[in-house]
Amino acid sequence: MSSSRSSKNSARDGLDSRSLSYADDLIPAVEAVRTAREQAVLSGAPALSNGACATLTMLARALDAQAVVEIGTSTGASGLAFFAGMNERGVLTSIDAQAQWQVQARQAFIAERIPTRRFRLIPGSPLDVLNNLRDGAYDIVFINGDKLEYVEYVAAALRLLRPGGLLIIHDVLWYNTVANPGREGDETIIIREALDAVQAAESYTTTLLTVGNGLLVAVKN
Repeated sequence: MSSSRSSKNSARDGLDSRSLSYADDLIPAVEAVRTAREQAVLSGAPALSNGACATLTMLARALDAQAVVEIGTSTGASGLAFFAGMNERGVLTSIDAQAQWQVQARQAFIAERIPTRRFRLIPGSPLDVLNNLRDGAYDIVFINGDKLEYVEYVAAALRLLRPGGLLIIHDVLWYNTVANPGREGDETIIIREALDAVQAAESYTTTLLTVGNGLLVAVKN
């Protein structure tokens, strides 16, 4: 078999872990995002990959986003990634049941001299808080909270997003379990149901990115 044919067959096998890691780490994180990610690991909070943070920044910049709501503040890495791409007048509304993580996120935002008028950190049940947010008022809804509530978050996002707004869902490949029909853990099942709900809504143009632990990105039609 010729070397060129061998290369084509390898390409059909898909990307290996080395290529995926290379892509995820290609765009270096700014120091503040890197520090917040490291703090998340130390605190036992959800931590986004470098590539996921870079993707959030790129999408916010492409949309010139002015109003973003995220479900899952963690220690602020995702928020900092959004601020790096948002309109300079943009406001981030971030919800997390873990108030102690939001304290760290606030410190990270202030350290970057982000005015307090540009972020609302709301502790409490995301589902309760989402019910109080205005319909059609957001450019981006980022879902990175309790996996067992993903279906409800997806339903809320459809109401909150303006036409042309972005739904972004993190962890949609959930440590290689979602694509494996033999895996039936609670989180895995709910994530599959959330993905099905996005497609069943017929209100989005959707793609799934193999960045970090998987990012679903959908534009509201």
